[in-house]
Amino acid sequence: MTFQLFLSDARNCPSATMRMSQILAPLSHALDMTEGQAPGHCIRCAYIGTRLGQELGFSGDALNDLYYTLLLKDLGCSSNAARICALYLADDISFKRDFKTIDGSLSSALRFVFAKTGLESGLSERFRAIVNIMQNGGEISRDLIETRCQRGAEIAGKMRFSKVVQAGIMALDEHWDGSGKPEGLVGGAIPREANIALLSQVVDIFHQSEGRDAAMTEVRRRSGGWFDPDIVTAMDRLARDPGFWADLSDSHIEEVVFQLPPALNETPVTEGFLDDVAAAFSDVVDAKSPYTADHSGRVTLYTDMIAEEMGLAAGHRRWLRRGALLHDLGKLGVSNQVLDKPAKLDEAEWQSVRHHPTNGARVLSQIDAFADIAPVAHGHHEKLNGAGYPLGLGGEEISLEVRMVTVADVFDALSAERPYRGPIPIADVFQMMRAEVGSAFDVDCLNALESGMAKFSRTRH
Repeated sequence: MTFQLFLSDARNCPSATMRMSQILAPLSHALDMTEGQAPGHCIRCAYIGTRLGQELGFSGDALNDLYYTLLLKDLGCSSNAARICALYLADDISFKRDFKTIDGSLSSALRFVFAKTGLESGLSERFRAIVNIMQNGGEISRDLIETRCQRGAEIAGKMRFSKVVQAGIMALDEHWDGSGKPEGLVGGAIPREANIALLSQVVDIFHQSEGRDAAMTEVRRRSGGWFDPDIVTAMDRLARDPGFWADLSDSHIEEVVFQLPPALNETPVTEGFLDDVAAAFSDVVDAKSPYTADHSGRVTLYTDMIAEEMGLAAGHRRWLRRGALLHDLGKLGVSNQVLDKPAKLDEAEWQSVRHHPTNGARVLSQIDAFADIAPVAHGHHEKLNGAGYPLGLGGEEISLEVRMVTVADVFDALSAERPYRGPIPIADVFQMMRAEVGSAFDVDCLNALESGMAKFSRTRH
């Protein structure tokens, strides 16, 4: 897949016919990457849960809130990735994927811990990790889930979704019998949106891996434990509709989801909403690693400094800020074992990193409102001399906007702390980058950043 990296002067504006689901459903693929789920997991859950909500009598605003709880249930998924790697000495993506298949019993949890913890570590290191988990497992699990759910609810709030949606995301891992986390809510204290979302998640995961019979067996087995028995009964009724399973297996499931009532009843998106979505998903990306906290925000600030110094118009700068916010979206598909590794990456790890621009661009290209910032995500690691990645483009194949983001991205990477070193002083960063002007960096963009930083420094004194 390729994306042209020399952009036209036309900048995207929200279409009068574009709806929120047409933006958020494709973006949910980025959440699927982080959770290690088959592409379309959140979209399929939105279909399962919305159909189930209709079976239970949801309509109007209640059905809308349920729909977005389902589509955005994994908004907080990146926030515990680094800690999972550190605690379990494991790849966070495969760990999360496989963890969703256990039933929550002590025996299955123990088997999972022994099977997944520290497989590539030394024996003593693995033993220490397992002992720590055995001694503090309940608290560890609660903290990981609380971090994930709270963060997801906060991001939903930033995107202007209702308190009902936020509460549904916050309570995703609560169980009907009180055995869930993080608050141990029981029965009717659990928002129905959350219990439907959890059930939809189980149905999709088991349907994808083992088929419809296995999915329904899991749902029935967890009735009264994980799930409200009334919701399970409604799922049994829905499961008798062969059209339900046909839609769920359809390769065009996203189009089916766009035809559900909540998707059709939406108001058109605004420029402000697009800004909020870009900022929210940049928060998801930056939460992936402690070393990238606020990275996207800083890159956006530096990019905007460059754009202002170079005289870009206000609308052009607003468009470019979205591109800068989402430039690293594809990193959600890279394990924290790679992102946070303090040593040199091996070839397989390096290939994983090299794919992240393409993965991010692929998601953005599916969204009409963000398709023309896909080249920013795809090109921000290209170099003028053709030695960059993933396409090895150079010279005039790389647009001015991409050059701006590249300079801002590298400037932040060098001036911020990384797993393998501390932050480099700003004067030294500029000296290092000057040595690569013409080969890696555009001289006008670097001059603009240096000028903008000098003005910023003067305002602080």
